[in-house]
Formats: sequence, structure tokens, C-alpha cells
Amino acid sequence: MLVNEPERGTLAQGLQSLKQSGARRLALRAPDPFWQARYYDFNLWSENKFVEKLRYIHRNPVARGFVASPEDWAWSSFRHYLSGEPGLVEIESQWTTRNRERAEIFPTVRVRPPAKNPRPSGAWTGHPRE
Repeated sequence: MLVNEPERGTLAQGLQSLKQSGARRLALRAPDPFWQARYYDFNLWSENKFVEKLRYIHRNPVARGFVASPEDWAWSSFRHYLSGEPGLVEIESQWTTRNRERAEIFPTVRVRPPAKNPRPSGAWTGHPRE
């Protein structure tokens, strides 16, 4: 899963909430824990690293033998990046932005105060398709 920091709280709090809600739904059905105890995180400071991690995520179901090609994995964003086709999980992309604009849905922008620990000079903050 590739995520941005949440608007409120911390990434750790967001993942805790996600894991708790999934665990509650599965608690009555699964004899073993669904989630691993810890998660791996990696800050993406460049477009190259973003692409590297996204390719790994897209290829993982194939490498694990679950499907023959990345587009066959229903929970992947691969098809969306390839063609703009909506998937089970909506991601932010040029297509979702365009669809919102056509529907006259314009997100509001909130200006945050400067960060206490700003990103290093020259850090990449753009979207991979920009």
C-alpha cells in the first residue's frame, strides 16, 4: 500500500485505525491474526523512488503466484495507471481529477502552517504523472 500522510493525526495513527477496523471485521472468522505486528515504511523523496516502489507493489501479486499479470489483481492500481479504469480502491490520478472536474466537484484547499520539520531542500513533492 502506498499512502500519503493523513490530513489529521499521524501516519501511525492512520494505519492503527485501518488495522483495527480490519481486525474487528475478521476477528470472528479468522483464528490467526490478519496483520503483521509492524509495518515497513519508506519516505519517497523522488519520482524515481515512487516509480520503483509502485512497480514493486504492482508486480508483487505476480511474483507471489497469485495472478499471471499485474492487471489481473483486482486490488491493484495497475489497470488504473495503465488506462484510467476505476478499480476497487480509488487512487488520485489525472483521470480521477478530470472526472471530478466534469462532475463539478472541486476539492477545497486548506493552507497548513509551515511544518516543524520541513522536507530536505530539493525534495520531490509532485505526482508521477505531472
